[in-house]
Amino acid sequence: MFEKKTLMITGGTGSFGNAVLNRFLDSELKEIRIFSRDELKQDDMRHLYQQKYPELSDKIKFYIGDVRDVNSIRNAMHGVDFIFHAAALKQVPSCEFFPIEAVRTNVLGTENVLTAAIEEGVKKVICLSTDKAAYPVNAMGTSKAMMEKVIVAKSRTVSPEKTAICCTRYGNVLCSRGSVVPLFIKQIKEGKPLTVTEPAMTRFIMSLEEAVELVVFAFQNAESGDIMVQKAPACTIGTLTQAVKELFHADNEVKVIGIRHGEKMYETLLTNEECSHAIDMGNFFRVPADKRDLNYDKYFIAGNSARNTLSEFNSNNTDLLDVEQVKGKLFQLEYIRNEIAEWEELRG
Repeated sequence: MFEKKTLMITGGTGSFGNAVLNRFLDSELKEIRIFSRDELKQDDMRHLYQQKYPELSDKIKFYIGDVRDVNSIRNAMHGVDFIFHAAALKQVPSCEFFPIEAVRTNVLGTENVLTAAIEEGVKKVICLSTDKAAYPVNAMGTSKAMMEKVIVAKSRTVSPEKTAICCTRYGNVLCSRGSVVPLFIKQIKEGKPLTVTEPAMTRFIMSLEEAVELVVFAFQNAESGDIMVQKAPACTIGTLTQAVKELFHADNEVKVIGIRHGEKMYETLLTNEECSHAIDMGNFFRVPADKRDLNYDKYFIAGNSARNTLSEFNSNNTDLLDVEQVKGKLFQLEYIRNEIAEWEELRG
């Protein structure tokens, strides 16, 4: 399906963009376009892939631009067949303090990407969302929830044969940029206490490779307007902290600092309402869009009896991993193995 095709990744210099490159660089894709606004990260990425994959690096093309500017997206989208839309403001605290910035990037930026994609006849767009979009309590989650509404609304306006638009929603990605595990490792190496918000807090966890597989599954199986969700396991923050300490043979103190701006005790991947019509696809759920038209008469004469039976899918009622299971999941990651080797060498 990728033979001689062009893939564009917005926000492509981030953790997800690098994971997608590692997954698809040695494929039949003709070209992979990295679209982002940070020229330094692009230059670092260019040199890294020239060094690692000299025979394949010419396949990667870099475009400076910002999803907030529809014209810069249009300029990068000529001839693109598929898009993975990962550009976003993702940090909960920064979005709490600057919510309009989250709206401009996550909501309006997504509309710009979809508008340009439809104009250019892009065949399929996969947008990346987050568990924080389900029952959002913070600005980041609220902006992502609105992003999902934009995606579903746009999917109604264009034929799926021309441009199919769908969304993936997933939980915390282990060791992604700005996440908690790299912070714990840094604190261990500096001999500082590990700062934990609340040990009983639960979070969905998945690797970057699993996040990419969710996007690939959506690419192959989703219909326009769908939200695709992986059945991810979860763990408590206390369990995650203990797993990192044991992997690094660390005895650092754990300091509980309390829940920060806009955080929940647990996250939700499927709401009660979505569970009532979600389609079980094995390791994934597919949430089809409501394709009814805006005919207000229908809202008075017809409903959905299935909505009476509700059960959400959250990080408290999924599989909760213990310390050994989390250690196993972490040790599968090359980043963790490299950090452990470096730490053991430093300690002699």
